[in-house]
Amino acid sequence: MNPILGILASSNFQRANPSYESIATVTVGVLGAADVTFSSISSSYTHLQIRGITRSATAGTMWARFNGVTTSSYSWHYVEGDGANPNAGTSASDTRMFMGRINIASDTANAFSASVLDVLDYANTNKTKVIRSLDGNDTNGGGNVGLYSGMYNSTNAITSVTLAPQSGNWNQ
Repeated sequence: MNPILGILASSNFQRANPSYESIATVTVGVLGAADVTFSSISSSYTHLQIRGITRSATAGTMWARFNGVTTSSYSWHYVEGDGANPNAGTSASDTRMFMGRINIASDTANAFSASVLDVLDYANTNKTKVIRSLDGNDTNGGGNVGLYSGMYNSTNAITSVTLAPQSGNWNQ
């Protein structure tokens, strides 16, 4: 089974039955990938949604960067739990944005995490960008469900999104 990351766009999230248009899909091959980048994103939509079914070689966290920016332009916070233990964290100035937990190679075979990231008003040049994510993973009796959100401190339209595990590669 291959990890799949896809990006969808919507012109209107507020209708009762919103429509989504798939604008890109990435399937990681047998050699894995250090990151996945969606680039040349059109500014003709209102919001972006990235849906992922993921697994990493060694790192259990997923990180995002926008427009290739690697400076301390990101703030984020999260709440998560495994059914018994709550956890929370924050960063006011980071070089990337924490977007969720992911399964790793040593977890149960063929167990993947699932993530949905929303990038709100990504093309609006009058405001900073807000991102939210819902994420869950199962490690055969363990696992995690979390809510993650953050800010990319830029008014530039988002034209590329890079998702990467904390270290190592995305696994096939």
